[in-house]
Amino acid sequence: MTPVEAPKGVVRDYFETIVTCVIFVLFARTFVFQQSKIPTGSMIPTLLIGDYIMVNKFAYAPRLDRAPLVSRIEKSLLPIRDLRRGDIVVFKYPEEPEKDYIKRVIGLPGDVVEIRDRQVYINGAPVEEGYKVHRNPPGLNVEQDNYEARRVPEGHLFCMGDNRDNSRDSRAWGFVPRDFIKGRAFMIWWSYDEDRDAWQKTSILDKARGIWAKITHLFTKSRWERSFRIIR
Repeated sequence: MTPVEAPKGVVRDYFETIVTCVIFVLFARTFVFQQSKIPTGSMIPTLLIGDYIMVNKFAYAPRLDRAPLVSRIEKSLLPIRDLRRGDIVVFKYPEEPEKDYIKRVIGLPGDVVEIRDRQVYINGAPVEEGYKVHRNPPGLNVEQDNYEARRVPEGHLFCMGDNRDNSRDSRAWGFVPRDFIKGRAFMIWWSYDEDRDAWQKTSILDKARGIWAKITHLFTKSRWERSFRIIR
């Protein structure tokens, strides 16, 4: 009887292994990691169009205002922490929550944020921002070069793109609710020299062409030097 039962055992082992892997991948994708692609140039030079990034959805401590002891225990046992100024985060766009945006955290709850002639001030003190760029001459984007001093409400964040002249962010549509944060962008796992208007091509035919272009130009248009780069 053993020779007859053995194949069933092998099949069952393979099936259990596959199911376990699928469950692990689904769990990781749902609760730990998320893969995203950078569609626009609002985060240049830190992130380029066509960068494929990993988002750590488990990076930040959950808000447990009614159970501070539980929150402290989780922080001591798990690799989680509070949001910090300078973090690059993925969040639900406040005006269209079904869309994901990626920006850098500039102002934390309680901070007074002000911009004067492109210089950011937090609580009256100038902030050194080695990551930002301005590609337009001063005065061309007056509404972006200056921002009236405002206090960030509790439970909210003030976020901006690194490419300050080409980023629609908290200067335009306001603060980001803390509960809209989905995770922290931590690594570029692959980068492809994508067309600047690729994000506007949403038809099935356009997507098929995009996949075929990546296959045929994998070695010529991939920016391999950016692969597995930690995002800062």
